[in-house]
Amino acid sequence: MQTLILDVGFQPTAVVPWTRAITLLFEGKVEVIHEHDAVVRSVTIELKVPSVVRFLRSIRGKKRSVKFSREGIFMRDHGQCQYCATKVSRSAFQYEHVIPRSQGGTTTWTNIVVACDACNQKKGGRTPAQAGMALRTQPVKPKSLPNVMRFTLTWATGMPPTWADFLASAHYWGDELEA
Repeated sequence: MQTLILDVGFQPTAVVPWTRAITLLFEGKVEVIHEHDAVVRSVTIELKVPSVVRFLRSIRGKKRSVKFSREGIFMRDHGQCQYCATKVSRSAFQYEHVIPRSQGGTTTWTNIVVACDACNQKKGGRTPAQAGMALRTQPVKPKSLPNVMRFTLTWATGMPPTWADFLASAHYWGDELEA
């Protein structure tokens, strides 16, 4: 059984195992909004398994540095080849080392850029200067990336009915817009 976790403003945040939800409940971090029919018993206590819980306070995590990733490189460079400015699809872009690994280059934010296939082949195992090519922007480690990887929980058949009020329905807006 799973439990839907809501933030302070009743927005869905995560789906966790019911055991995690009970731990959060005993730590005083959440309140139960809806319960499953199932009951959990111990020697001294009997509880219904939480179906939906809500955090009592806003959770502010510490700021973390942006982790290096292929998707992060693509977002930082706006999906453009850093040599010819051609738009490149996510599936087709080349992971281009500015200073090639064969010449001591590393796989870091400051040495990787998006490149189209043609520019990647033209540059080969050379530096941009050796290949007679110029970078449009100097690669840097970003302080943050746009939050485009945000997920939206949508209610689907098979999920507990108690979740429907808190999750976006895949059919709701379509029906409303048609009306």
